[in-house]
Amino acid sequence: MTPIMQEPARTRLIPEMTKLLFPVLCLAISVGCSESANSVGEQPESYASAADLETFCDRLPRAAYANYQKHEASDDWFEVYEVEPDVFAIYEPFQWQEVISYLIVGSESAVLFDTGNGIGDIKAVVDRLTDRSVRVINSHSHFDHVGGNYQFEDILSVSTVFARDRAKGMRSDELLMEVSPEALCKGLPEGVRREDHQTRPYAISKKLVDGNVLDIGGRKLQVIRLPGHSDDSIALLDRDAGLLWSGDSFYEGPIWLFFPETDLAAYRESVAKLALLAPELKAVFPAHNTPGADPALLVKLHDNLDRVLSGKVDPMPVSDGNVEFRFEDFSFLMREDYNRLPVE
Repeated sequence: MTPIMQEPARTRLIPEMTKLLFPVLCLAISVGCSESANSVGEQPESYASAADLETFCDRLPRAAYANYQKHEASDDWFEVYEVEPDVFAIYEPFQWQEVISYLIVGSESAVLFDTGNGIGDIKAVVDRLTDRSVRVINSHSHFDHVGGNYQFEDILSVSTVFARDRAKGMRSDELLMEVSPEALCKGLPEGVRREDHQTRPYAISKKLVDGNVLDIGGRKLQVIRLPGHSDDSIALLDRDAGLLWSGDSFYEGPIWLFFPETDLAAYRESVAKLALLAPELKAVFPAHNTPGADPALLVKLHDNLDRVLSGKVDPMPVSDGNVEFRFEDFSFLMREDYNRLPVE
């Protein structure tokens, strides 16, 4: 595909964009955003800040991708990397969400864990990678993970009320902002028009429950419920290979925990579950920014979340009533009125 000639401004934010698309950008970029909320004294600097959303194009390509070779199945919108044998990261680097979907191929069938924003043609990429039957499983039902679901017939879901509601599709100003020039590092794919962008309806073909195991031939994938970020959040675990696909429950970047559907008590329990898994893991594959995270970060996630929720870390104000708690490898973005829990 050849992109249309529409080169976006990379660092300029218009007021509407700040309000609708970047509600978590730091208000004091020049004076406070390089400091962590960890402790007093010397502060570690990290890319994992809400302020980074404003200039993400300038940091591409991310250094982590130097560890992998770009696959020939890549196109003008998706970059594909084989991060483990028969495990393909399908990355959308040119849109500010930097979503990563994963195709996990077995000897008998394949699983596509998330389908991205729905901007590019993810099915065409999948078809270039495998001729086996493909089942879609979503890490959760936010629009940047179910955008390509409509292209597939076999979609497995934990099928909560939230998940079923999102399966109806969605049109909104927020979605239109996802394909605006300020949200992009390059023009939209040929034939894609901003005014048509939506999450198209799709049908859930089978319900998943915690502990379900999918045998795709030579690889077994276990479903792990991780409510918190949303009530339908899950991870996939290949216990034999020591691989975990974490969805939005963990990634190296600002972790969004300010949605109306976010439940911090549930998220705390889910993060504790992830920390217990860490010793048996070889790698973690998150749904944003970079693949192949160190499993030890799951323990740091747990420890730092406990500190935040018990009031031991000072928040950094960001826009629209949200606050940010920054650490070296990630941060938590929470509502100003919902970032504490009673000590258990």
